[in-house]
Amino acid sequence: MKKNLTRRDFCATALATIGASTIAAPYVWAAEKKYDAGASDTEIKIGQTIPHSGPGSLYGVLGRVGEAYFQMLNEQGGINGRKVKFLTMDDGYSAPKCVEATRRLVEQDEVLGLYGSLGTAPQTAVHKYLNSKGVPQLMLNTGASKWNDPKNYKWTMAGLPLYPTEARILAKHVLSVKPEAKIGILYQNDDFGRDFLGPFKKTLADAGGKAQVIMEQTYDLTEPTVDSQLINLSKSGADVFYNISTGKASSQSIRKVAELGWKPLQLLSAGSTGRSILSAAGLENAKDIVAIRYSKDAGVPQWKDDPDVKGFEALRAKYLPNIDPDNTIAYAGYGQAVSMGEILRRCGDTLTRENVLKHATTLAGFHSPFFLDGVNFAYTPDDYTPMKTLYISIFDGKDWSISDKPMTE
Repeated sequence: MKKNLTRRDFCATALATIGASTIAAPYVWAAEKKYDAGASDTEIKIGQTIPHSGPGSLYGVLGRVGEAYFQMLNEQGGINGRKVKFLTMDDGYSAPKCVEATRRLVEQDEVLGLYGSLGTAPQTAVHKYLNSKGVPQLMLNTGASKWNDPKNYKWTMAGLPLYPTEARILAKHVLSVKPEAKIGILYQNDDFGRDFLGPFKKTLADAGGKAQVIMEQTYDLTEPTVDSQLINLSKSGADVFYNISTGKASSQSIRKVAELGWKPLQLLSAGSTGRSILSAAGLENAKDIVAIRYSKDAGVPQWKDDPDVKGFEALRAKYLPNIDPDNTIAYAGYGQAVSMGEILRRCGDTLTRENVLKHATTLAGFHSPFFLDGVNFAYTPDDYTPMKTLYISIFDGKDWSISDKPMTE
């Protein structure tokens, strides 16, 4: 026979239930820590592939700065009490080597995610692989338009201004200062070069004016020099030179323009405006070059009292004294490492790949110490455009003179 539940019975049952919940609370709290491969109570493991050797070795300093930054953080207690193990692998700016290094990071080292890897072609080679594995591929050192595709490739995000945005703004600048420009273009013969070329030419065409591209020259990364291409461009009659190059090709082409006595309006892709590239070309040869700017420089009087630059200089002086104080590529690496550290900090005790992606895609408003004042990350879950505020700048032979107002597409 079923017994009727009295008020006393009800209260006793309720108190027992509350007591059981109270006893279980510590267990529930501990269970809130969630980890994927590469994370534990004591460690967070992250990776990167960049060219420490080969034609793009100039960018190897990005990895060395990352190592120094996370070493400094670890000495200060790490991130949320965990030490960061950062693995920067050499891919020689080669797609096959990038595939090998990336697979090792994911399958053998079991990193939680990757950040700051470099190069459109190498990263294209591992794009689908990382997305199929659900591994974050964050803040890539490439601004290719393909990285802004959260619907199909949600795990991949660029870290530089998108190349088409940059190209369109530079084209509008040309139209404003030389409406009848005759333009010669040197571009890297790969996805990197073509991502600038198409939008630049389309913007000119859409304007319906007289400005036009009269010659295009390409180069491959394996070529020892770009001298012959520059000679051809200088003889074409072009009065604007759009230099879509990287690394040593940028330095060589800037120097060659000066040697030839050619005096066009020069446009340079933002990724090649680093102090080390311009110094190799000869600062006097880089005078009057126009480029998009979104970042500060290291080691120049203009920024010597800036707190963010001082932060980088303190790190460089203590951990990397052999790196020149004016190495802006190194400074860029510092800004990316700080930003990646912020993403991991925001993850708290939920160090899953999904949570890393969540905090990366909601980083809008965060100011990297590499950015100009007023420039912040703009990522949202539906739009992976890294930043939307860009400035036109002109190199005066010593420093960059930056426009008062930003330009947009």
